[in-house]
Amino acid sequence: MRIFNVLPFMLLTAFCLNAQKNPLVVDDSIAQRKWVETKYNSMSLNERLGQLFMVSVASDQPKAATDRITSLIRDEHIGGVIFSTGGPVRQARLTNDYQKQSKTPLLVGMDAEWGLAMRLDSTYAFPWNMTLGAIQDDKVVEKVGRQIGKHAKRLGVHINFAPDIDININPKNPIIGNRSFGEDRENVSRKGVAFMKGMESAGVLSSGKHFPGHGDTATDSHHALPVINFSRKRLDSVEMYPYQKLIDSGLSSVMVAHLEVPALELKKGLPSSLSEQIITGILKEEMGFKGLVFTDALNMKGVTDHGKNGDAEVNAFLAGNDMLLMPTVVEQAKKKLTKAYEKGKITEERLAESVKKILMAKYKAGLHNFKPIDLNHLYEDLNTIENDLVYEEAIENAITVVKNDFYLMGIKRLENKKIAYVKFGDAHSGPFIKELNKYAKVTQVNGKDIATLKGRLKDFNLVIVGHHKSNESPWKGYKFTKTELTWLSEIAKERGSNLILTTFTKPYSLLDIPSFKGIDGVVVAYQNSKLAQEKTAQLIFGAIPGKGVLPVTANTDFPVNTTVQLKSLARLGYSLPERVGMSSSKLARIDELVQNGLDSMMYPGAQVLIARKGKVIYNKGFGRPTYKSKEKVTPEHIYDLASITKILGTLPIVMNMEEEGEIALDDTFEELVPEYSDTEIKDVTVLKALSHYGRLPSWIAFYVSTLDEKRKPSTEFYRRQPLDGFSIKVTDNLYLTDAYKDSIYNRIGRQDLKSNRYRYSDVAYYVMKKYIEDTKKRRLDQLANDFLYQPIGATRTSYNPLEKFPKNQIVPSEEDNYYRYQTVQGFVHDMGAAMQGGVGGHAGLFSNANDVAKIMQMYLQNGTYGGTKFLDSRTIQKFNKCYFCDKKVRRGVGFDKPQLGDSGPTCGCVSRKSFGHSGFTGTYTWADPEEEIVYVFLSNRTYPSASNTLLVKTGLRTRIQKAIYESIVN
Repeated sequence: MRIFNVLPFMLLTAFCLNAQKNPLVVDDSIAQRKWVETKYNSMSLNERLGQLFMVSVASDQPKAATDRITSLIRDEHIGGVIFSTGGPVRQARLTNDYQKQSKTPLLVGMDAEWGLAMRLDSTYAFPWNMTLGAIQDDKVVEKVGRQIGKHAKRLGVHINFAPDIDININPKNPIIGNRSFGEDRENVSRKGVAFMKGMESAGVLSSGKHFPGHGDTATDSHHALPVINFSRKRLDSVEMYPYQKLIDSGLSSVMVAHLEVPALELKKGLPSSLSEQIITGILKEEMGFKGLVFTDALNMKGVTDHGKNGDAEVNAFLAGNDMLLMPTVVEQAKKKLTKAYEKGKITEERLAESVKKILMAKYKAGLHNFKPIDLNHLYEDLNTIENDLVYEEAIENAITVVKNDFYLMGIKRLENKKIAYVKFGDAHSGPFIKELNKYAKVTQVNGKDIATLKGRLKDFNLVIVGHHKSNESPWKGYKFTKTELTWLSEIAKERGSNLILTTFTKPYSLLDIPSFKGIDGVVVAYQNSKLAQEKTAQLIFGAIPGKGVLPVTANTDFPVNTTVQLKSLARLGYSLPERVGMSSSKLARIDELVQNGLDSMMYPGAQVLIARKGKVIYNKGFGRPTYKSKEKVTPEHIYDLASITKILGTLPIVMNMEEEGEIALDDTFEELVPEYSDTEIKDVTVLKALSHYGRLPSWIAFYVSTLDEKRKPSTEFYRRQPLDGFSIKVTDNLYLTDAYKDSIYNRIGRQDLKSNRYRYSDVAYYVMKKYIEDTKKRRLDQLANDFLYQPIGATRTSYNPLEKFPKNQIVPSEEDNYYRYQTVQGFVHDMGAAMQGGVGGHAGLFSNANDVAKIMQMYLQNGTYGGTKFLDSRTIQKFNKCYFCDKKVRRGVGFDKPQLGDSGPTCGCVSRKSFGHSGFTGTYTWADPEEEIVYVFLSNRTYPSASNTLLVKTGLRTRIQKAIYESIVN
């Protein structure tokens, strides 16, 4: 019943609010008013009453069911339809058919709170509201709302019954939960306004629901009538608070829930959807709402017990609703509405108010200029890369760290970490473990019981537990099992390791954990989608910052608004091209170029990686390890880097030693290797040698002198197995005499200086290796591993990779028929490096594109990566400098630099500050500080024969580089 003794304060409030702008009025209000009046005046009573109904239909229903809607359109002149399940193309066809049959264009609605995927197959699911509630930047939420609106608009949907602005205070709420932005009224209001603005900006009407507030109940109104038993003061300050905020911001419509609210309606058991006091008295008059008012679905149990055979529909209209959503009996309800009109119970003024509002909404939605849905490319238009861009930005901003003892995240000092992953939950976890392994070696550990599991975890000092639950819908189960809770407690007691818990479901999953003692880090990821898993892994390792704020109370330890903000550690993240100002469609040209290389037999397979602004946005494997291989090349395969070893192995150690005062650029070979004091090369400086201006020979074929008259490895120098004095392993079943180590350096000392011009030379790096190892008293590979590869997380980078990796993960480099006479796989291709046991200063390093990019990114970031300072920025600048450009020598100190003329090592489109290197086996990497680009190309063009130079002759690597730069948008 309606309460009329409103307090003077309420009257004042109502007066002020009633002055608000009608949200259904468009800029061209005169034309809108004319269209509305013309339409209304042309309608019969039967047609006007028909406008009040929005009936339910699903595109996957049998034809008989969808044909019935056609009858209702033709005979009952219904005002709209709300689509449920099915597919987008089927729905579009039905919509076009229905609109043809309708005298007045139909208002098409959907429940698409997190996108069309809430109802339809073959469409995109955006984050749930609870996830969006964790985002601090409301502009991100607005983008989500806009993208959902664009999808609805494209499918011919005019009103999306969203956003849900219920304040979910009750964790046991069975129907709202993840559909709510949270429990903080201000946050819910801000997010609701942002989502609404985004959707409305796409031309789709918004709808706040479920008025006056369905958040604090444990009853589902689909099955019973929930009771909201709070005072008016509480309802005003909590449940109804967001509605007022959205109304003030231009909310198009409100959906009224089926709730019993004693403080607002005196009649016991009367649902709010049938209450004149709640709808007309409070919503319209006190709160000043002038937009459309919808009932919640009239086929729900919360209202069906309060009027049958059309009575509920009549009572809903009399209470103040404009549109009757999903009525059970349209024909009977319409007859009873007609009788009520004829008896004067429904006045013409009251009917005109609702019907004209409906027509105004239709005009605002563009139905005054109706056009059928274009079925061409509909699926493609609904599934663009823009969806992932919006989702990615949202989830990055949402993931919430609620505990981070010992500053455990982002994880630093990777060289000290041995990391295990333990899976909880019944949903997939593949993307998470795969992404974790892009940063460090992370081993999944399983156990049939807790004793077994704990025993296996003793080998690790960091354990990451992932709680993975279904991402299919927000209503799926989210709790830990009793066994999982016990196991978590037991793992937490093991203080020999740190523990990070990540939960890929709603925050309420943490409620059942009795104690967080021993759990050092806790991350709430909200969803178990692929992107949520990947971004959580990136956050844990510090590739992206932690920005999220807990939107609800997840535990007594973690009340609402809990957050631990994490800064980025400047590690490579993984993203989409458009996030860093590049075009995915233009980058597709690279696929074509690499495939052309495969088709032309330039190489059997390749990896290509592109990073920009600290994000890897392209990382693919192409072809196969050999032309006869069955398996395909993946980004995990390992390639022989050849001369890229110079800048990723030897040069970082030289640069570090220069900082430590252990070497200087003006040091001479005589100072580095005193044995060279009586040689022609004694005055060659480090600067000139590493700039390839030291008058040194290009290379020395050391191996040739160790072959017999049949050009086979001579028994004077080699043995088939390791023996005393023959310990240098060249390849399988081939061991070089230890005495040859000195022979290499003696031969270098006997070299004559060449003409004084630019000449690329490996020789300087033999000298660098000797000096480094003599000074440091350790092997070069060990030094590089400890100084760089382990700390930076280059887990697939190694000299002599067969010591660490299975052979089938290493791409072969040649069928050697001139020295080793076998397939070169897992052993360095370069003969000189092979004769040094696989560790040369100029060659010997193996890696994949991902690891190469990490080191190049470190250079790009002036020596810093992952929270560790490897080199000083001054050092980077000193070595990345062309000292002899005036002598037509383009090189920096170790680094290759862009050409000085028309041709050279790059596409000619890079900046002068850029640097990189190429390798004989078909490898290439380049970094450009100005565009913040890292490019890696790895191939085995030398397989099966190094005589295949098509890759070099065609300039494919630099043509790909050109395509990268042509893909830059901003």
